[in-house]
Amino acid sequence: MTQPHEASLTGDETIETSFGTIRLEQNYPTDESSALLLNELDAQRAAQAYVWFTPLMGSATWRDQAAATFGATSLSDFVVYQTLREKRGILTANLTTPYIGNFMSLAEGPVLFDYPAGPTAGGVLDFWQRPATDLGQTGPDGGNGGGYVVIGPDADASPYDDSGRIVVRSATVNCWILFRVLDQDPKVMESVKDGFRIWREGQEAASANFIENVDREWSATPARGLRYWEDLANVLGQEPVREIDKGIMAMIAPLGIAPGQPFAPDDRQRLILENGAAIGELMARANQVSPRHDAPYWPGTNWFKSFDFSLEQETDTSVQLDERATWFYEAVGSSKGMVEPTVNKGQVYMTTKRDADGNLIRADRTYRLHVPAGMPVKQFWSLTLYSEATRRAYDNGGTAIRDISLDSRDEELVFNTDDSIDLYIGPTAPEGAETNWMKTTGDDGWFVYFRLYGPTQEYFDKTWALPDFTTT
Repeated sequence: MTQPHEASLTGDETIETSFGTIRLEQNYPTDESSALLLNELDAQRAAQAYVWFTPLMGSATWRDQAAATFGATSLSDFVVYQTLREKRGILTANLTTPYIGNFMSLAEGPVLFDYPAGPTAGGVLDFWQRPATDLGQTGPDGGNGGGYVVIGPDADASPYDDSGRIVVRSATVNCWILFRVLDQDPKVMESVKDGFRIWREGQEAASANFIENVDREWSATPARGLRYWEDLANVLGQEPVREIDKGIMAMIAPLGIAPGQPFAPDDRQRLILENGAAIGELMARANQVSPRHDAPYWPGTNWFKSFDFSLEQETDTSVQLDERATWFYEAVGSSKGMVEPTVNKGQVYMTTKRDADGNLIRADRTYRLHVPAGMPVKQFWSLTLYSEATRRAYDNGGTAIRDISLDSRDEELVFNTDDSIDLYIGPTAPEGAETNWMKTTGDDGWFVYFRLYGPTQEYFDKTWALPDFTTT
């Protein structure tokens, strides 16, 4: 018996692998060994397919769960996510500004909408979560509002050449509109809603139906186990196969997932798919915790810039597979303003999973984050707490947004005399620091996003840096 790296792969040979014993007889794998090898081939492919389809599944899960939870089932149905419970369903949602969004299919033709003027940020995204366009401050309307038309992957854009509208092409049949209102004044929110119109080509312009005050717990975290693959097969059946996906589609065909075919795995496929979903998620999580493709943004710290890949999710030579999986496993959405912020415009998302000693942060310890004075933001900053298990806003029993998200507009925060501030996360608050503290519970491991809205030059030239968490 020999190990794979020592095997000659000839004659009669017994090879011990991590997944079982392989026997060769006169160069051929025995029937039992062939079955073992093919099962392992499918298992490896299932795990890699989980990683590959991560951004697509983030879109599909949110769409399907929003329809089930909020009744957002038509083109004009736009959910307004404002309360803690409404936002806690979204992967790493920001808790400082309301979201407004809906999903749509272009299978029945282009969609037109009038976008309102105002302090907003958002975009139209395809189902791989690539921005077809930004909207608002970082979009072509520049925050002044404008008319848009969204067309499908193969649609003819020429009919809109003289329409005065901004033509947006989605690379997928399914796509979504999502934007945030950056001003807390309720009058601004009402103005934005009043100015929004949406309709399908050939129909009359119509006001959106804004679904509000549902205040219900829900989850857009992609399912685990066989349900993950059921959901994947469903959304793949709605989309044409892209050239770039043909290889991975060949890999999942032996697992019972193919366009135009019902998803009905046999017992062998079912077990492989269930294991593949678990291993694939663990691989995505390992890459998220210990990214091999990136380095900390500020030297000497453990803070990473969450977006460190292109809008297209690929380069001239490769798909940015690990880079996009790292983000879309733990988060949802992208825009030019998020991926390519510029001085005073866009948003920066910083994250860490380790303390100043390089140890993984834990829920049973209390940590201090010292935020130096001179925060490089034109608008505001926020620190938001998330669960590593769900990647959604942390559930510590609190009912107020500030229980799991602190920001510079919070009048309850206590700053130091030099305008720096100390923030705390852990099971107990240091004495006198209760208003600057977010609670963790049990063994629910956590991570944070430190968001900078309107980053200034000091962020880009790194003359200001955020130190690591330290234990108290």
